[in-house]
Amino acid sequence: MNRKLTNIIKNLGPGLIFAGAAIGVSHLVQSTRAGADFGFGLLWALLLVNLFKYPFFQYGPRYATATGESLIDGYQKLGNWVLVTYFILTFLTMFTIQAAVTIVTAGLAHNLFGITSNLTLWSLIITLLILVILLLGKYKVLDRAMKVIISILALSSVIAVCIAAFKTEFSYSVLPEIPQGATEIAFLIAFLGWMPAPLDISTWHSLWTLEKNKVSVKKIGKKNSLADFNIGYITTVFLGICFMALGALVMFHSSEEIRPGASAFAQQLISLYTSNLGKGAAVFIGIAAFTTMFSTTLTTLDASPRAMARSTELLTGRKNRNFYLIWIIILSLGTMTILSYFKTSMITFVKIATILSFLTAPFYAIANFTLVKGKYMPENDRPSRYLSLLSYLGILFLVFFSIWYLTSIYIN
Repeated sequence: MNRKLTNIIKNLGPGLIFAGAAIGVSHLVQSTRAGADFGFGLLWALLLVNLFKYPFFQYGPRYATATGESLIDGYQKLGNWVLVTYFILTFLTMFTIQAAVTIVTAGLAHNLFGITSNLTLWSLIITLLILVILLLGKYKVLDRAMKVIISILALSSVIAVCIAAFKTEFSYSVLPEIPQGATEIAFLIAFLGWMPAPLDISTWHSLWTLEKNKVSVKKIGKKNSLADFNIGYITTVFLGICFMALGALVMFHSSEEIRPGASAFAQQLISLYTSNLGKGAAVFIGIAAFTTMFSTTLTTLDASPRAMARSTELLTGRKNRNFYLIWIIILSLGTMTILSYFKTSMITFVKIATILSFLTAPFYAIANFTLVKGKYMPENDRPSRYLSLLSYLGILFLVFFSIWYLTSIYIN
């Protein structure tokens, strides 16, 4: 095998962990729902948002590799107010995000394994299992697990799409469709919010890049780091299209609508594929769906506490290994409290979390771009003219759609 290719495979890690975090609710729920409601009419939105968010995600590993520090450290250099704003936004959104991904995972676990229909209990089991994995295995386990999980997910999803495309009797249009009315616009913004992921994951990626360098014998250079990121990013885009295709090919011409409950949605997803594609396909869908959500729940339960721990260190001026443990316990308890006492539909959790993520996206986009273009970034590692142009267009895209959404709420 070519030595260059061997090095890239060996250095894979943060990019696939990014993919594991990204490929979750945005793909399984939102992309499937987009395909079910609009066919391929929102394919333009999927491709555009992935294009315009690309540079801001890429700046995570780019900055970490060039400077040896995370984006969170960089935020403090831009001004303490930037770091404080990041800390507040993360604290306000992390519980809702974790609750959203955990409840969907619990619904799929119930459908796949049975045992109990109590989703709160399933959520507790999943959270405790992930806590054990993270606290005992730490980054190395996360790194290795993602390589297996993403491989299973990609293979099972491709097989399911191929079966659906082969069996469908309908023709489909890929002409762009513009959502109309407050409800459809709200769905579009929610779809864009987590496609392929919330922008704050860029800070997580910078932390994972630093962790990868700690456990690697040889420091990972910029080329390998960006190659790792690009592989992970392309994987998220490809699988986003796959899940939209599954929704379009299987559900678009069906009279069924996406059910709001996590367990009901999981059962609907599996049974609808079974009735349309045959029992064999249900195995692939079940594996793909559960693997998708478990990987997301795993990575988000690791990343938010990791980010909050680093933020706490910078804000207090104290280094403490227990900060990560403290924050992962806080997040776990907060998530279980939400799921136990504030029971609502899965769709409601997802809608709140995804819309909040989109409305905060311009902050992360501007902060990341300012940081990598400024004096704290080595000149040779700063983005090219074309990447900078894409960044400006991306900021305009995010701001425009945020204003459009807020205006549509006010008008309606």
